[in-house]
Amino acid sequence: MTPCLAALTFDFDGMSGFIARGRTSPTMLSRGEFGAVGVERILRLLDRHGIAASFFIPGITIGTWPEHSRRIHEAGHEIGHHGWRHITPTQLSREEEAEELDLGIAAIEALTGARPRGYRSPAWDLSEHSVELLLERGFAYDSSMMGHDTQPYRVRRGDVIRADEASTFGEETSLLELPVSWSADDWPHFEFMPPGMPGLRGTGAVLENWLDDFRYMVRHEEGGLMTYTFHPLVIGRGHRMLFLERLIQGLRRLGAEFVRLDDAARRFGAP
Repeated sequence: MTPCLAALTFDFDGMSGFIARGRTSPTMLSRGEFGAVGVERILRLLDRHGIAASFFIPGITIGTWPEHSRRIHEAGHEIGHHGWRHITPTQLSREEEAEELDLGIAAIEALTGARPRGYRSPAWDLSEHSVELLLERGFAYDSSMMGHDTQPYRVRRGDVIRADEASTFGEETSLLELPVSWSADDWPHFEFMPPGMPGLRGTGAVLENWLDDFRYMVRHEEGGLMTYTFHPLVIGRGHRMLFLERLIQGLRRLGAEFVRLDDAARRFGAP
């Protein structure tokens, strides 16, 4: 029987997401600073449970917290690309997006000695140029799209989308998509960002939903991958760290095998 996989992934944005949106008041930036506290707590928890995870870190966050980033790498976790300044590719020209990719690659290579295999777009939004740019740079997988919830799939290029006609799908590429979902992301459930994002939900209902997602996969999607996304500045709060530990324990009871995303990509045929 093919095991069902669970990936714990962490977007260590630090202050970069707030800076990219021009929200640079001391109080707002302090929310990003808490991400470094969260990283320390997360590393202790993952070590205690013997789990290797994937961290997606913007290049400027690596430069701002080099020691935390080094400790993530030395603990055996994957470091994936998450932009340079945490600016969404749809806001950039092709040349600007290429530069952001190259700067982020250089920062990760300087830290780990290797180029990153995986990419996760800031805010989970790709531009019309993203797939081509990722392929040119040899990325094995992307983890920014939502075309399935448990089954990786090949990323397409050349889709033709018009408002007044049926859409036409383009060709599949070698780039593997390890899909994500806002429903399996801690930010919309827990983070308070006025206006429009109340967050601050209790953990009980979220835990049950996330375990039920895995239960469904075990029953109906044998051999799938469930990817959970966390942000250290969100999940690092005390009661949410207890939630994360309960999630790990619950997934283990359901038979989950924990994997880094780069390892999962290899299992699903990424080059």
